[in-house]
Amino acid sequence: MTTKPRVKKFRIRRGKATPVDAPDAPQAPPAAEAEREVALQAISQEGLTGRQLRMARRVAQKHGLTVASDIDAIYQLRAAGIDPFQRNSVLELVTADDDKEKQGQPRVQLPEKVQKGGNAVSKAAPQTGSRQLAEVAAIQRDIARRRRRKLFLLFTRLSFFVFLPTFMVGWYYFTMATPMFATKSEIVIQQAQSQQAAPGLSSLFQGTSMATQQDSIAVQSYLASREAMLRLDADHGFKAHFSDPEIDEIQRLPDDATNEDAFDLYMDHVRISYDPTEGIIRMDVIAADPQKSAEFSDALIGYAEEQVDQLTSRLRADQMSGARESYEEAERRRAEALSELLRIQQDFQQIDVAAETSAQMAQISSLEAERQRLNLILQSRLNVARPSELQVQSLRDQIANIDELSAQLRAEMTSGTTAGTSLAARNTELRTAEEDYAFRTVLVQQALTQMETARIEANRQVRYLSQSVRPIAPDEATYPRAFENTILAFLIFSGIYLMISLTAAILREQVSS
Repeated sequence: MTTKPRVKKFRIRRGKATPVDAPDAPQAPPAAEAEREVALQAISQEGLTGRQLRMARRVAQKHGLTVASDIDAIYQLRAAGIDPFQRNSVLELVTADDDKEKQGQPRVQLPEKVQKGGNAVSKAAPQTGSRQLAEVAAIQRDIARRRRRKLFLLFTRLSFFVFLPTFMVGWYYFTMATPMFATKSEIVIQQAQSQQAAPGLSSLFQGTSMATQQDSIAVQSYLASREAMLRLDADHGFKAHFSDPEIDEIQRLPDDATNEDAFDLYMDHVRISYDPTEGIIRMDVIAADPQKSAEFSDALIGYAEEQVDQLTSRLRADQMSGARESYEEAERRRAEALSELLRIQQDFQQIDVAAETSAQMAQISSLEAERQRLNLILQSRLNVARPSELQVQSLRDQIANIDELSAQLRAEMTSGTTAGTSLAARNTELRTAEEDYAFRTVLVQQALTQMETARIEANRQVRYLSQSVRPIAPDEATYPRAFENTILAFLIFSGIYLMISLTAAILREQVSS
């Protein structure tokens, strides 16, 4: 009994060929066998997927080829001049399986082990061309039916998630939404220019928007605050206006609305923006009545002007108060010095220090001159042989009186007497009072100059709010913009549906892989 050589077959595991047991086959010549092994090895390195390998086996089965593996099926199909991955061949495979099921034969599930001692693949009878065309037409009809069903499901989803919400939004804007009127205004905060430009880089920004940028931002923040909303409600009835039953329910403010609800509505209907390049504050006030909209806008501009004044009032008040206090203190001390000078003059009965001293010295000088004259006369009387005692004594008495009076006058100038202080002391005190008064007068002049400088600086710190665009009541409703809002709603719903669809498809792909 002769033993037949066994031919190795290959099974693909993740794109690689592994040998499996195959039924007995006639032995091929060594050269052909080597060439076949090389071809099989080259096919296994092509990186074919499992789906392609299963397709090749089914095509080989359709053409009645006996194959040992999926790679062998590709090899034999290519050797026979048949493309194993042709689309028409794939369509014919479906009809072949259906015919087998109708004939009661089990459907072959690939890849499938080849049993020893027999062939797992039986030859299939060749099909006629008309039958193939009928089967292809049936497959095409089935594909078209599935495509119509998918399109119908897609249209249903789009209608439910996109078209219906868009229609509801458009119906609201076109039929139910209450017309709203917007009043536009623009305000600019300006700074007073100083008479003399300040040195340094700070002078470069005077008169520009950068000089008042901080004030503009502060005003913008105030107008967008709850305080401004509460003032507007207290002065002009903001809540009562938007609680009007004529306004639709979506835009209407409930009767029992809290301040937070009113503030949210306020932020939606009062739109404030600041342009730092031009230094302009733009404000849009929206209301259900045009006159009310203009009234709200005028009130907010008034609040902004008060806020601008308040921002610099403390600085100006501090500057002026310090200078004014210094001036008042200097003026008070000057008045005290003047009162002290007047008291000294009244007490000493002396007005001019220099004149009083000069008069005293002139009197002493005249007495000295008289004394010298009397001395000369006395000397002439004593030079005679027999002077008159009576004349000599009289001259001596006059000289003694002059000396006593002169000594008294000198004593009054240098030292005090029982009657009062000395003339020198009185002169010193009076001169000190005069100098103190003169010094206080200089201080008053300096304080007055400082107060004037502070006043000029305070005026320079003043901010002025000017209206470049005044609020005027509109004669046509600005909102709602029905068409634009409907298109925007359609784009939003479409984007949401697209994101959800892509997310679901990615998750389904990840789960099924």
